[in-house]
Amino acid sequence: MTMSSHKKESDDLRSPLLPPVVIQEQPPLEMLTVDQMLTKYCGEFGFWQFKHFVLTCMAWTLDAIHTMVMIFADREPSWTCEPGSGCVWDSEKSVCELQPGSWRWDSSEGWSTVAEWGLVCGQKYKVGLVQALFFFGCMIGGGTFGHLSDSKLGRKRSLMIVCILNIIFGLLTAISPGYWTYVLLRLLTGFSNGGIGVCAYVLAIEPIGPAKRGITGMSTFYFYSVGIALISGIAYIFQSWRFLYIASSIPSVIFLLFMLPFIFESPRWYLIRGKTDEAMKIMQNIAKMNGNHLPENVYIALDKETKRRDHESIETATKEIVAASIRDVIRSPLLRTRLFLLMGIYFTSSIVYYGVNLNATNLKTNIYFSVLLNSVVEMPGYLLVAFLIDRYGSKSLGIGAQWFSGIFCLIGSLIGSKENWKAMRMVCGVLGIFGMAGTYNLLYVYAMELFPTVVRSMAIGFARQAGQVGSILVPFVVVKDRCMTPWMEWKVEENQFAMLA
Repeated sequence: MTMSSHKKESDDLRSPLLPPVVIQEQPPLEMLTVDQMLTKYCGEFGFWQFKHFVLTCMAWTLDAIHTMVMIFADREPSWTCEPGSGCVWDSEKSVCELQPGSWRWDSSEGWSTVAEWGLVCGQKYKVGLVQALFFFGCMIGGGTFGHLSDSKLGRKRSLMIVCILNIIFGLLTAISPGYWTYVLLRLLTGFSNGGIGVCAYVLAIEPIGPAKRGITGMSTFYFYSVGIALISGIAYIFQSWRFLYIASSIPSVIFLLFMLPFIFESPRWYLIRGKTDEAMKIMQNIAKMNGNHLPENVYIALDKETKRRDHESIETATKEIVAASIRDVIRSPLLRTRLFLLMGIYFTSSIVYYGVNLNATNLKTNIYFSVLLNSVVEMPGYLLVAFLIDRYGSKSLGIGAQWFSGIFCLIGSLIGSKENWKAMRMVCGVLGIFGMAGTYNLLYVYAMELFPTVVRSMAIGFARQAGQVGSILVPFVVVKDRCMTPWMEWKVEENQFAMLA
């Protein structure tokens, strides 16, 4: 009995004093790219993406306002005869044919730069010069801010800077004491305005999943058309060019104060800059707002890192900054070919698109209605292309849209200015801008698919620069009292077709 009791006590002493430790196995690490994470966990286009997309694309409205304001600020108003001067008013007659002092500008139509500084007759080239230099500034700014948004500044900060610069230059333009000051400030406005489109587009599209990226990318240009319609309304209210520049700067102030604070930086940019914690916070925010859950064992990584499996290698790899420049695009035969072809297509498309829009000043119709009509006509072009892109693809649809625009522009140029065919020519112009609007829309979507993240903004920025070169040529033709000759329009379209071939 004693031995049995002793043995029992000995067994009790040998039993563990602490409960057994249960080792929980860590779930296997899942490394995903941004696209994979959006598709599998966060949601490709939920409420987060919708809100972010709308807020970011409002910047396109600002782009259109600061660009198309020149149509109204630099217009040539109507004139009227001075009483007792012996002058006979004729709407078809130019003031250059009249005796000095026998006529005056019709102040009921507002006051433009042309009226204030006498930019008519031998000075008329100055209207084309200031508009051309604006587009030249856009060309330089597009490449500059495209590079900065891919590198140190990021998409959001670049967008913030260009908005601030647009406000400053727009307000200073309103108090220009003379023509050459006005030219300088419009050049600087073009420089800042050139960065809006590329920064806003990439920032809006990058957080969207691959399956939804095409259709949403097609929707960005609606905001540009809204901007054109908005500036026509603003110009109708503020018909003095100085007040017009002040009023056209107010939307940028609204965007900067009430919209930009709610816009997030691109998680892709954070990733290529080695800031993986910030990228993960945004992805978690996307998942949460979309009503989804992002597991803790899921980690974000670049495409080339997704095959790694251990935490240590991920932490080391994702802290590396991935940097690139336009030289890397030029060195790659494939990317170089894509860039040069895209630049050529942008060049010819810009000539047609801006030529038709800026030519509103030469039409014998209400300028406010003409610009509004152009902006409204563009929207069906965007909508039709959005419906057809999944069926025919970006490339085939882009070629078709350019042919469509080219044919009707060519027909319209051959009709001439005969009174009996005026309605037909207007229809051809409307159909021409309809097709070109769809082309412009497709170019951004197609360009996003052609270049990797690390050089995407940069490449699109340089392609837009080529488009701005085409835009620089347009104002010198538009300031003429007539439209382009059939040969010139045919030559523009011929070059466009050759580039497609």
